Amino acid sequence: MTIGIVGPQNAGKTTLLASLYLLMGRQGTGLESRKFAGSFSLAGWEAVSGSLRWDPGHPPEFPPHTTSRGGRAPGFLHMRFQNPTASLPVDYLFADAPGEWFQRWAVNRNSPEGAGALWLADRADVFLLVADCEALAGEGRGAARNSFKLLARRLGDELRGRPVAFVWTKSDIEIDDAMEESIRSSVREAVPAAVEFAVSIIPKGQEPEANLMALFRWMLNERRPLTHLPPPGAKRNDPLFMFGGGSA
Repeated sequence: MTIGIVGPQNAGKTTLLASLYLLMGRQGTGLESRKFAGSFSLAGWEAVSGSLRWDPGHPPEFPPHTTSRGGRAPGFLHMRFQNPTASLPVDYLFADAPGEWFQRWAVNRNSPEGAGALWLADRADVFLLVADCEALAGEGRGAARNSFKLLARRLGDELRGRPVAFVWTKSDIEIDDAMEESIRSSVREAVPAAVEFAVSIIPKGQEPEANLMALFRWMLNERRPLTHLPPPGAKRNDPLFMFGGGSA
């Protein structure tokens, strides 16, 4: 199961992953059907989350920016979960990709600089579409709004029925009502079935852990739509589906 986190530069994608990892270490998943069963990338999880830990004399900081490095495939962080009543575990890959890729891909699907975003869009099973409240409330909010709308439209064109969570990051920062409605409308138009979440690592109203855990559980429970093959023996013009039967 591959989770694709889609969002602009500095939108908090890596911070979101780091927060989920630290929170799971304290609370687990809260799901009987998803018990943590290990990871092949614990060093990677520790690398992205270490800056969020509180050490004596050193307050928490945000994880470093994920650079593009000219690559064509994103980095992945792995977690394995086990259902106590099932024999086989379920593996999840969380993609940590730079926002620059998505910004290039949103403008031009086949941009060489956005090849990594196109690679992820083709292979992910579930998506998080991230809107950065800080950028949408800042001096460059107009440009941030336009860039996000392009990104939402591009993702909508690539979905093929896969699930999407629309995630407001840094939601402790208030944005203008008109801006909020403009962003939400663009998501409804591009991805009508998207499920909305608002997350932050800064407390505002209720504890931020509740919203982060709600998003985490959504990710663990969602699935890519199943592919339905024709029954064996069915007559098809497509040779790919000519299996299990007699002569045509």
